[in-house]
Amino acid sequence: MTFETDPQSAINARPAATVIVFRRCPDGGAPQILMLIRSQTMSFVAGAAVFPGGKVDPADFELAARIPGLPDREEAAHRIAGIRETLEEAGLAIGLTAPVSAQDAAAARLMLHQGQTLDGVLAHFGWSLDLEALVPFARWMPHFKRGPIFDTRFYLADLGTGAVDIAVDGTENTRLFWTTASNALAMADSGEIRAIFPTRRNLERLAQFTDFADARAHATAIPVRTVTPWIAERDGEKFLRIAEDHGYPVCWGRLSEAAG
Repeated sequence: MTFETDPQSAINARPAATVIVFRRCPDGGAPQILMLIRSQTMSFVAGAAVFPGGKVDPADFELAARIPGLPDREEAAHRIAGIRETLEEAGLAIGLTAPVSAQDAAAARLMLHQGQTLDGVLAHFGWSLDLEALVPFARWMPHFKRGPIFDTRFYLADLGTGAVDIAVDGTENTRLFWTTASNALAMADSGEIRAIFPTRRNLERLAQFTDFADARAHATAIPVRTVTPWIAERDGEKFLRIAEDHGYPVCWGRLSEAAG
């Protein structure tokens, strides 16, 4: 991917949603987050370590349009996409009003993989959405001249104890793992995983939090504004930078390292 920025490319940006799922560490200490390794066959960031998520589908917008009383249906569609993608990719049922058994979550995931819509899955199991369970955290829309352009909204979600089953989907991801944000950064530094520029910046931000309540308080205190990286040059070297008012402790990275 070339990192020449192209503001006009944002016109056709694809809406997407990503969920950063928290759980309490079984042994105490810093909270853990769920990450996955994307399959090498994927056309976008193949082999990279990311959070669960994907494109917002037309069915997500259609479901949002049928839910009464929503003040922002576009925002609701993104949260619905995050709930659906997390179930598809990791087998975790989040954003629902009642707990879900591992058996039902596995069955619901299979239905999605077989082409059923999330609306159909909800009706089958009698589940109801709790969109407020997803906390807005960030919004990224890089403008590059090559590669797909995504307008991605990031959310936080909490699993509490995290005593749940996860499993790779065998198509879009090849590994799922729980880790602290600090450990994920160490894994990226050692080359064990590949973290692209937005993922690394988000991991650095997440590493500041002592628990989910801390993360939620931080997210609600800082208005979500679109993060758009740009290229800057210093001492003959190019860097990818972001604005300093989005809540990120590190706002730059070497362009040569930006793709992980």
